[in-house]
Amino acid sequence: MKNFVVAALVLLAGLAGAQVSQAFAQTYPSRQITLVVPFPPGGSTDIAARIMAERMRTRLGQAVIVENVGGAGGSIGVRRVARGTPDGYTIDIGQWDTHVGSIIYNLDYDLQKDFEPIGLITVNPQLMVARKDLPADDLKGLVAWMKANPGKINFVNQNAAGNVSGVLFENLTGQKVQFIPYRGAGPAMTDLISGQIDLLVVQGAIALAQIRGGKIKALANLSPQRSAAMPDIPTSDESGVPGLYMAGWFGFWAPKGTPKDVVATLNAAMVEALGDPALVARFTELGLDIAPRALQTPEGLAAFQQAEIDKWWPIIKSAGIGAQAQ
Repeated sequence: MKNFVVAALVLLAGLAGAQVSQAFAQTYPSRQITLVVPFPPGGSTDIAARIMAERMRTRLGQAVIVENVGGAGGSIGVRRVARGTPDGYTIDIGQWDTHVGSIIYNLDYDLQKDFEPIGLITVNPQLMVARKDLPADDLKGLVAWMKANPGKINFVNQNAAGNVSGVLFENLTGQKVQFIPYRGAGPAMTDLISGQIDLLVVQGAIALAQIRGGKIKALANLSPQRSAAMPDIPTSDESGVPGLYMAGWFGFWAPKGTPKDVVATLNAAMVEALGDPALVARFTELGLDIAPRALQTPEGLAAFQQAEIDKWWPIIKSAGIGAQAQ
Protein backbone atom coordinates (compact mmCIF):
# COMPACT_ATOMS: atom_id res chain seq x y z
CA MET A 1 0.00 0.00 0.00
CA LYS A 2 2.82 2.37 0.92
CA ASN A 3 4.57 1.75 -2.40
CA PHE A 4 1.30 2.35 -4.25
CA VAL A 5 0.81 5.72 -2.54
CA VAL A 6 4.39 6.77 -3.32
CA ALA A 7 3.98 5.75 -6.97
CA ALA A 8 0.70 7.66 -7.20
CA LEU A 9 2.28 10.77 -5.73
CA VAL A 10 5.19 10.58 -8.16
CA LEU A 11 2.76 10.20 -11.05
CA LEU A 12 0.68 13.16 -9.91
CA ALA A 13 3.80 15.26 -9.47
CA GLY A 14 4.93 14.38 -12.98
CA LEU A 15 1.55 15.26 -14.44
CA ALA A 16 1.48 18.53 -12.54
CA GLY A 17 4.97 19.36 -13.75
CA ALA A 18 4.01 18.61 -17.34
CA GLN A 19 0.92 20.80 -17.02
CA VAL A 20 2.96 23.66 -15.58
CA SER A 21 5.55 23.29 -18.36
CA GLN A 22 2.83 23.23 -21.01
CA ALA A 23 1.08 26.24 -19.51
CA PHE A 24 4.41 28.11 -19.35
CA ALA A 25 5.12 27.35 -22.99
CA GLN A 26 1.63 28.48 -24.01
CA THR A 27 1.94 31.82 -22.22
CA TYR A 28 5.58 32.55 -23.14
CA PRO A 29 6.50 35.30 -23.45
CA SER A 30 4.35 37.13 -20.94
CA ARG A 31 6.81 39.97 -20.31
CA GLN A 32 9.76 41.68 -21.95
CA ILE A 33 12.84 39.72 -22.97
CA THR A 34 16.38 40.94 -22.27
CA LEU A 35 18.87 40.51 -25.09
CA VAL A 36 22.38 40.82 -23.66
CA VAL A 37 24.93 42.40 -25.98
CA PRO A 38 28.32 41.56 -24.44
CA PHE A 39 29.99 44.70 -25.82
CA PRO A 40 29.48 48.48 -25.45
CA PRO A 41 26.99 50.39 -27.62
CA GLY A 42 27.99 51.35 -31.14
CA GLY A 43 29.75 48.17 -32.24
CA SER A 44 28.61 45.71 -34.91
CA THR A 45 27.12 43.32 -32.33
CA ASP A 46 25.07 46.11 -30.81
CA ILE A 47 23.82 47.29 -34.22
CA ALA A 48 22.76 43.81 -35.32
CA ALA A 49 21.12 43.09 -31.97
CA ARG A 50 18.97 46.22 -32.08
CA ILE A 51 17.81 45.49 -35.62
CA MET A 52 16.85 41.94 -34.67
CA ALA A 53 15.23 42.99 -31.37
CA GLU A 54 12.93 45.48 -33.08
CA ARG A 55 11.86 43.02 -35.77
CA MET A 56 11.32 40.06 -33.39
CA ARG A 57 9.06 42.12 -31.14
CA THR A 58 6.21 41.82 -33.64
CA ARG A 59 6.23 38.00 -33.64
CA LEU A 60 6.81 37.64 -29.89
CA GLY A 61 4.25 40.23 -28.83
CA GLN A 62 6.65 41.54 -26.20
CA ALA A 63 9.49 44.06 -26.19
CA VAL A 64 13.01 42.74 -26.63
CA ILE A 65 15.23 45.05 -24.61
CA VAL A 66 18.93 45.30 -25.51
CA GLU A 67 21.26 45.49 -22.53
CA ASN A 68 24.94 46.20 -23.12
CA VAL A 69 27.23 44.36 -20.70
CA GLY A 70 30.81 44.91 -21.89
CA GLY A 71 34.20 43.91 -20.54
CA ALA A 72 36.77 41.10 -20.78
CA GLY A 73 36.23 40.56 -24.49
CA GLY A 74 32.50 39.97 -24.00
CA SER A 75 32.92 37.24 -21.38
CA ILE A 76 31.28 39.27 -18.60
CA GLY A 77 28.01 39.62 -20.51
CA VAL A 78 28.04 36.01 -21.70
CA ARG A 79 28.65 34.82 -18.14
CA ARG A 80 25.45 36.57 -17.09
CA VAL A 81 23.50 34.45 -19.57
CA ALA A 82 25.38 31.26 -18.64
CA ARG A 83 24.36 31.83 -15.01
CA GLY A 84 20.89 33.14 -15.85
CA THR A 85 17.50 31.59 -15.13
CA PRO A 86 16.62 29.22 -18.00
CA ASP A 87 13.20 30.68 -18.69
CA GLY A 88 13.75 32.41 -22.05
CA TYR A 89 13.68 35.93 -20.64
CA THR A 90 17.45 36.48 -20.82
CA ILE A 91 19.36 35.53 -23.97
CA ASP A 92 22.53 36.77 -25.64
CA ILE A 93 23.72 37.56 -29.12
CA GLY A 94 27.02 35.75 -29.39
CA GLN A 95 29.69 35.44 -32.01
CA TRP A 96 33.09 33.90 -32.69
CA ASP A 97 34.72 36.11 -30.05
CA THR A 98 32.35 35.14 -27.26
CA HIS A 99 31.42 31.54 -28.05
CA VAL A 100 34.67 30.23 -29.58
CA GLY A 101 37.63 32.59 -29.19
CA SER A 102 36.95 33.50 -25.58
CA ILE A 103 38.92 30.46 -24.40
CA ILE A 104 41.84 32.90 -24.32
CA TYR A 105 40.24 34.23 -21.12
CA ASN A 106 39.98 32.47 -17.76
CA LEU A 107 36.31 31.53 -18.04
CA ASP A 108 34.28 30.12 -15.15
CA TYR A 109 31.58 28.76 -17.47
CA ASP A 110 31.62 26.12 -20.21
CA LEU A 111 31.11 27.30 -23.80
CA GLN A 112 29.89 23.86 -24.86
CA LYS A 113 27.72 22.87 -21.89
CA ASP A 114 26.19 26.01 -20.36
CA PHE A 115 24.05 27.27 -23.26
CA GLU A 116 21.11 26.32 -25.44
CA PRO A 117 21.66 27.40 -29.06
CA ILE A 118 18.72 29.21 -30.67
CA GLY A 119 20.00 29.78 -34.21
CA LEU A 120 22.70 31.31 -36.41
CA ILE A 121 21.78 34.78 -37.64
CA THR A 122 24.49 35.95 -40.03
CA VAL A 123 27.94 35.16 -41.39
CA ASN A 124 30.07 38.29 -41.23
CA PRO A 125 33.35 38.94 -43.02
CA GLN A 126 35.94 40.53 -40.75
CA LEU A 127 37.84 43.52 -42.12
CA MET A 128 41.27 44.84 -41.27
CA VAL A 129 40.89 48.61 -41.40
CA ALA A 130 43.37 51.43 -40.86
CA ARG A 131 43.41 55.14 -40.13
CA LYS A 132 42.92 57.02 -43.38
CA ASP A 133 46.41 58.56 -43.43
CA LEU A 134 48.32 55.34 -42.76
CA PRO A 135 50.96 55.10 -45.53
CA ALA A 136 49.70 51.75 -46.86
CA ASP A 137 46.64 50.82 -48.92
CA ASP A 138 46.85 47.02 -48.66
CA LEU A 139 48.48 44.35 -46.52
CA LYS A 140 51.53 44.13 -48.76
CA GLY A 141 52.13 47.85 -48.39
CA LEU A 142 51.51 47.64 -44.64
CA VAL A 143 54.15 44.93 -44.18
CA ALA A 144 56.66 46.92 -46.27
CA TRP A 145 56.04 50.04 -44.19
CA MET A 146 56.37 48.11 -40.95
CA LYS A 147 59.73 46.68 -42.05
CA ALA A 148 60.97 50.20 -42.71
CA ASN A 149 59.42 51.56 -39.47
CA PRO A 150 59.71 48.81 -36.83
CA GLY A 151 57.77 49.21 -33.61
CA LYS A 152 55.56 52.05 -34.86
CA ILE A 153 52.27 50.23 -35.61
CA ASN A 154 49.64 49.79 -32.91
CA PHE A 155 46.87 47.23 -33.20
CA VAL A 156 43.57 47.36 -31.32
CA ASN A 157 42.76 44.39 -29.12
CA GLN A 158 39.06 44.84 -28.33
CA ASN A 159 38.01 41.18 -28.37
CA ALA A 160 39.23 37.64 -29.00
CA ALA A 161 39.09 38.09 -32.79
CA GLY A 162 41.28 41.17 -32.55
CA ASN A 163 43.74 39.39 -30.31
CA VAL A 164 43.97 36.24 -32.44
CA SER A 165 44.09 38.22 -35.71
CA GLY A 166 46.97 40.30 -34.41
CA VAL A 167 48.96 37.27 -33.35
CA LEU A 168 48.27 35.48 -36.65
CA PHE A 169 49.38 38.60 -38.53
CA GLU A 170 52.63 38.64 -36.56
CA ASN A 171 53.21 34.93 -37.20
CA LEU A 172 52.53 35.19 -40.94
CA THR A 173 54.57 38.35 -41.58
CA GLY A 174 57.34 38.23 -38.98
CA GLN A 175 56.40 41.76 -37.92
CA LYS A 176 55.44 42.93 -34.45
CA VAL A 177 52.55 45.18 -33.45
CA GLN A 178 51.85 47.05 -30.24
CA PHE A 179 48.56 45.77 -28.83
CA ILE A 180 46.24 48.45 -27.45
CA PRO A 181 43.36 47.15 -25.28
CA TYR A 182 39.84 48.49 -25.82
CA ARG A 183 36.51 47.44 -24.29
CA GLY A 184 34.69 47.30 -27.62
CA ALA A 185 34.74 48.09 -31.33
CA GLY A 186 32.62 51.24 -30.90
CA PRO A 187 35.17 53.15 -28.80
CA ALA A 188 38.00 51.75 -30.94
CA MET A 189 36.37 52.96 -34.15
CA THR A 190 36.03 56.46 -32.70
CA ASP A 191 39.77 56.58 -32.03
CA LEU A 192 40.63 55.05 -35.41
CA ILE A 193 38.68 57.80 -37.17
CA SER A 194 40.50 60.45 -35.15
CA GLY A 195 43.86 58.87 -36.00
CA GLN A 196 44.83 57.92 -32.46
CA ILE A 197 45.22 54.24 -33.40
CA ASP A 198 46.51 52.50 -36.53
CA LEU A 199 44.84 49.13 -37.12
CA LEU A 200 41.57 47.47 -36.16
CA VAL A 201 39.94 44.15 -37.06
CA VAL A 202 36.18 44.65 -37.08
CA GLN A 203 33.03 43.46 -38.79
CA GLY A 204 31.59 45.36 -41.71
CA ALA A 205 28.53 46.45 -39.74
CA ILE A 206 30.57 49.11 -37.98
CA ALA A 207 33.23 49.79 -40.62
CA LEU A 208 31.51 50.05 -44.01
CA ALA A 209 29.88 53.46 -43.48
CA GLN A 210 33.20 54.89 -42.33
CA ILE A 211 35.05 53.30 -45.26
CA ARG A 212 32.54 54.63 -47.78
CA GLY A 213 32.70 58.04 -46.14
CA GLY A 214 36.49 58.15 -46.53
CA LYS A 215 37.09 58.37 -42.78
CA ILE A 216 39.12 55.14 -42.63
CA LYS A 217 40.53 52.68 -45.19
CA ALA A 218 39.98 48.96 -45.68
CA LEU A 219 43.15 46.92 -46.14
CA ALA A 220 41.55 43.49 -46.53
CA ASN A 221 38.59 41.20 -45.98
CA LEU A 222 40.02 38.44 -43.77
CA SER A 223 38.25 35.66 -45.67
CA PRO A 224 39.23 33.19 -48.39
CA GLN A 225 36.57 34.65 -50.74
CA ARG A 226 35.20 38.11 -51.33
CA SER A 227 31.85 38.92 -49.72
CA ALA A 228 28.69 39.50 -51.74
CA ALA A 229 27.88 42.32 -49.33
CA MET A 230 31.22 44.09 -49.94
CA PRO A 231 32.63 42.75 -53.22
CA ASP A 232 35.01 45.67 -53.75
CA ILE A 233 37.17 44.82 -50.71
CA PRO A 234 39.97 42.33 -51.57
CA THR A 235 40.66 39.22 -49.52
CA SER A 236 43.75 38.90 -47.37
CA ASP A 237 45.24 36.58 -50.02
CA GLU A 238 44.74 39.25 -52.69
CA SER A 239 45.91 42.04 -50.40
CA GLY A 240 49.29 40.51 -49.64
CA VAL A 241 49.17 38.22 -46.59
CA PRO A 242 47.86 34.79 -47.71
CA GLY A 243 46.15 32.76 -45.01
CA LEU A 244 45.26 35.66 -42.72
CA TYR A 245 41.66 34.60 -42.06
CA MET A 246 39.32 35.45 -39.20
CA ALA A 247 35.78 34.16 -38.83
CA GLY A 248 32.78 36.31 -38.05
CA TRP A 249 29.13 35.50 -37.35
CA PHE A 250 26.21 36.19 -34.99
CA GLY A 251 23.93 33.74 -33.20
CA PHE A 252 21.45 33.65 -30.33
CA TRP A 253 21.94 31.57 -27.16
CA ALA A 254 19.88 30.96 -24.02
CA PRO A 255 20.94 29.48 -20.66
CA LYS A 256 21.25 25.70 -20.51
CA GLY A 257 17.98 24.06 -19.55
CA THR A 258 15.72 26.58 -21.27
CA PRO A 259 12.58 24.60 -22.30
CA LYS A 260 12.61 23.39 -25.90
CA ASP A 261 9.23 25.00 -26.59
CA VAL A 262 10.61 28.36 -25.46
CA VAL A 263 13.70 27.94 -27.62
CA ALA A 264 11.40 27.07 -30.54
CA THR A 265 9.38 30.25 -29.96
CA LEU A 266 12.52 32.39 -29.96
CA ASN A 267 13.84 30.60 -33.02
CA ALA A 268 10.58 31.13 -34.93
CA ALA A 269 10.74 34.87 -34.22
CA MET A 270 14.38 34.96 -35.33
CA VAL A 271 13.73 33.05 -38.56
CA GLU A 272 10.73 35.23 -39.41
CA ALA A 273 12.85 38.35 -38.89
CA LEU A 274 15.58 37.01 -41.18
CA GLY A 275 12.99 36.46 -43.89
CA ASP A 276 11.97 40.12 -43.92
CA PRO A 277 13.27 41.70 -47.19
CA ALA A 278 13.75 45.06 -45.46
CA LEU A 279 15.91 43.46 -42.77
CA VAL A 280 17.90 41.51 -45.36
CA ALA A 281 18.55 44.73 -47.27
CA ARG A 282 19.65 46.51 -44.10
CA PHE A 283 22.02 43.70 -43.16
CA THR A 284 23.46 43.71 -46.68
CA GLU A 285 24.17 47.43 -46.33
CA LEU A 286 26.08 46.60 -43.16
CA GLY A 287 28.11 43.82 -44.77
CA LEU A 288 26.26 41.01 -42.98
CA ASP A 289 25.30 37.91 -44.98
CA ILE A 290 22.17 36.08 -43.75
CA ALA A 291 23.04 32.58 -42.50
CA PRO A 292 21.89 29.62 -44.64
CA ARG A 293 18.45 28.41 -43.57
CA ALA A 294 19.80 25.05 -42.33
CA LEU A 295 22.05 26.88 -39.86
CA GLN A 296 19.25 29.06 -38.51
CA THR A 297 17.99 26.15 -36.41
CA PRO A 298 19.19 25.30 -32.88
CA GLU A 299 20.76 22.11 -34.24
CA GLY A 300 22.38 24.02 -37.08
CA LEU A 301 23.97 26.54 -34.74
CA ALA A 302 25.15 23.78 -32.39
CA ALA A 303 26.89 21.96 -35.26
CA PHE A 304 28.30 25.20 -36.66
CA GLN A 305 29.74 26.26 -33.30
CA GLN A 306 31.28 22.82 -32.76
CA ALA A 307 32.93 22.97 -36.18
CA GLU A 308 34.36 26.40 -35.34
CA ILE A 309 35.67 25.10 -32.01
CA ASP A 310 37.25 22.09 -33.69
CA LYS A 311 38.95 24.40 -36.20
CA TRP A 312 40.10 27.28 -34.01
CA TRP A 313 40.87 25.90 -30.56
CA PRO A 314 43.89 23.88 -31.77
CA ILE A 315 45.20 26.97 -33.60
CA ILE A 316 44.79 29.18 -30.54
CA LYS A 317 46.34 26.64 -28.19
CA SER A 318 49.27 25.76 -30.45
CA ALA A 319 50.07 29.46 -30.92
CA GLY A 320 49.97 30.00 -27.16
CA ILE A 321 47.57 32.90 -27.57
CA GLY A 322 46.39 34.41 -24.31
CA ALA A 323 44.36 37.51 -23.55
CA GLN A 324 46.10 40.86 -23.64
CA ALA A 325 45.23 43.15 -20.74
CA GLN A 326 41.68 44.45 -20.93
